[in-house]
Amino acid sequence: MPKLQEILLLSDKGYKDLKQATIAVTITNFSLILPFFVTMQIFGEIVKPFTGEEISWNRIWLLFALGIVSAIIVFFSHKNDYKKTYVVSYLEAENARVAMAEHIRKLPMSVFNSKDLSEITTNMMADCAIFEHVLSHVVPQLLANLISLTVTCTAMAIFDWRMALAVFCSVPIAFFIIFASKKLQSKFGNAHSDAKLSVSNQVQEYIEGIKVIKACRLSGSSFTVLENALKTMRNLAIKFEFITGVFVTSSQVIIQAGVGATIFLGTYLLTESKIELMTLLAFLLIVTRIYGGILVELTLLPELFYHQIAIGRRKKLTATSIMEGDTDTKLKSYDIDFENVTFKYNKEGNDTIKNMSVSIPSNGITALVGPSGSGKSTVSRLIARFWDVNNGVIKIGGVDIKTLDPEHLMSYMSFVFQDVVLFNDTIYNNILIGDMNATKEEVIAAAKAACCDDFIDKLPNGYDTILGENGSTLSGGERQRLSVARALLKNAPIVLLDEATASLDPENEVSIQKAISSLIENRTVIVIAHRLKTITEANKIIVLDNGEMVEEGTHNFLMEKDGLYKRLFTIQQESLGWSI
Repeated sequence: MPKLQEILLLSDKGYKDLKQATIAVTITNFSLILPFFVTMQIFGEIVKPFTGEEISWNRIWLLFALGIVSAIIVFFSHKNDYKKTYVVSYLEAENARVAMAEHIRKLPMSVFNSKDLSEITTNMMADCAIFEHVLSHVVPQLLANLISLTVTCTAMAIFDWRMALAVFCSVPIAFFIIFASKKLQSKFGNAHSDAKLSVSNQVQEYIEGIKVIKACRLSGSSFTVLENALKTMRNLAIKFEFITGVFVTSSQVIIQAGVGATIFLGTYLLTESKIELMTLLAFLLIVTRIYGGILVELTLLPELFYHQIAIGRRKKLTATSIMEGDTDTKLKSYDIDFENVTFKYNKEGNDTIKNMSVSIPSNGITALVGPSGSGKSTVSRLIARFWDVNNGVIKIGGVDIKTLDPEHLMSYMSFVFQDVVLFNDTIYNNILIGDMNATKEEVIAAAKAACCDDFIDKLPNGYDTILGENGSTLSGGERQRLSVARALLKNAPIVLLDEATASLDPENEVSIQKAISSLIENRTVIVIAHRLKTITEANKIIVLDNGEMVEEGTHNFLMEKDGLYKRLFTIQQESLGWSI
């Protein structure tokens, strides 16, 4: 991979487009020489009377026509420049976001435990926005100006090396100041970037917790965490802009000193009859024109330095290993076996699951029960390979799930969690997520089987009703039923249920239970049970405590055993008689 492509984290097409953009901007820079050439020729005609010559009006009109032609050339050069530079940079930024989203989709859940949602959002949106800006406004212009300046400097040196030296003598010093200050600029740039990320985190937390904030009267200036984060970002932004401004302004002042050097040397050479008047005027016009591009470069370089911070974050995210596996292996049976499985969420933390060995039979209902924090949800998520185990093996149908591609494994599973995730889209499309290839009739059939049709028919637009963010327009029971409909449409042989009725009112609970009855028929079902009375008929009950399996068997067997399960069941039954 070419070094520049690696530094900017470009795709192959993006790198090819960057080269074309650089050529386009270079052509635009050289096209601007045409109006300058015409201006010089016209100026040469205008000063003829001062040397005793007559103005050639025919030549003036010809130069006027050439000026129009050069303006047209400049216009089309700029048009090509825009197309090659801006349009393709927007496409590359779009592709970068899509590629990042695809990469994120394949990451293990452990990544999301260590990263805030706002940080990943910043990676996809803000960092790619900076990338888009740099790719359209900075890099092609820098490269093109470098080419243009090199050619111009060479041409001027051939014409008169003394005047060329005067024009460019201040340029190396100006660029040295910018590059010498890179480390300091990066230091403040990193601090400013971290402050913006902190503000994003606090804003998201503020919005998500707005109910608690209002209830506890923490809104406005009383919410000091957000206020302090905003103040820190403001102060660091001021410092960062000040530091950058000092060095950029200093380099620009030094660049402008080249104008004085050109005038001084040119006047001296003219008085010594070592240079013609027209040559001096040409260099004076050139120096005012060429410094414009150099001044732009001096302001663009700090942007490029700051962009490297965003590039670093993107590289860190894209370098995170994705979960991979075989996509060709077909599961022929759906019994699930844990063999000496140990797992913990963080390297420094304690084991959440400890040396567990247990079998979950196919075509039956297996319930996972136990006190809060015993590892029930963790077991279900390990079966789905949301995480990979630290030690041991989990097998489905005798196949180690670690060898299977996560998406391929997901095709064998349906989920109904207590916390339902719905998208700000139509009801129809939210159900269709279960199987994007399903027909309209299949979607409606799944909705009816999940007892959704009664509330969908009452909505103003039926299946085309927009739900709002995370289904905010629906009740908890309605959202749960849509989740079941989605799982029914998927029609997977393995079903994972995280007690879907735990927080519902009795009327909704009956509807959900009917829907779930349709879902679990003739499937391998794993139920995370909080209400033990709902799983008394399960084929197998696995009792967990502190990450270990302590009991297993049917309800009757465990009640006779007089262990943890019986104690939990008895406590729940006694609590049913509690009242205010």
